[in-house]
Amino acid sequence: MVDPAKALPGRDTPMPVPERHEVLGTPLAPPYPEHAQLADFGMGCFWGVERIFWRLGAENGIITTAAGYAGGYTPNPTYEEVCTGRTGHAEVVRVVFDPERISYTDLLKVFWENHDPTQGMRQGNDVGTQYRSIILYHNEEQRAAAEASRDAFQPVLTRMGYGPITTEIVPATPFYFAEPYHQQYLSEAKNPHGYCGVSGTGATCPVGVARTSG
Repeated sequence: MVDPAKALPGRDTPMPVPERHEVLGTPLAPPYPEHAQLADFGMGCFWGVERIFWRLGAENGIITTAAGYAGGYTPNPTYEEVCTGRTGHAEVVRVVFDPERISYTDLLKVFWENHDPTQGMRQGNDVGTQYRSIILYHNEEQRAAAEASRDAFQPVLTRMGYGPITTEIVPATPFYFAEPYHQQYLSEAKNPHGYCGVSGTGATCPVGVARTSG
């Protein structure tokens, strides 16, 4: 990881983003509904990760999703800057959800089962600190749930021959939206046949979930 003192300086101007989600049709940026909660996950390439979560659908409590950068030091970075490894950021997806319809624990199950959380600073062929596995929690309830789910999933991975989980579980840092072309990149309207290397381990997280088919 880059030393904070050596991180790129960034800029004060936020990245402009589309007004509406390409698939869900909901606002991409705040303000969100009062009852909404936030979840931030890094699982490798954010194109495929965002698609995993938006496919859960509004009927399952997903209000909107967005690709962005978090966990580092550089304010309002560009994609090119993040790729240098000198911002400290990971590629992350913000999930805005209705907790009355889908719980944070449900989202954690999706998180663990749809990437390999044991690879350190990479995900498959995508190598670099920006592809690390990371959960950025927004309150103590999320922290406790994330740690409990990690501890429950590790024995499953161990039985399947995987190593220790390397996922960072850290307090949420500022979320910086990625460039407009990254938002819903794998949607039908943009790149329905686009490639993204995110894939699961095949392991099933032993955490109860009721509404995450997609």
